Amino acid sequence: MIEYILLGVIAPILLNVMHLLVGVYVVTARGSVMSLGFTGVGFLTKTIALLWLTWMGVSILYLNYKIYVPLLTFFWFFTHLIEAFVIQHYMGKNVPKHLEDMQI
Repeated sequence: MIEYILLGVIAPILLNVMHLLVGVYVVTARGSVMSLGFTGVGFLTKTIALLWLTWMGVSILYLNYKIYVPLLTFFWFFTHLIEAFVIQHYMGKNVPKHLEDMQI
């Protein structure tokens, strides 16, 4: 049971929190365009991590995939949505004043 919590809940939350911290740094220090590039690369790295966690849980630890995979993907998706809204917030705060004035 502890494996389900560690790999299915805590691991995706920690990985997405680490990605969020780096993403907030990139958007505040480097700008929105660089943040979009980081988001694209992050999509690939997070996909690889999700596949690796799935493989490790099902093939190595022999967890029940009917429980483990939905648990893993739910927390992965939920934290991914939170990350998207937080990054969007910081992108909005990072808009130059002259561009804000041009918006209707």
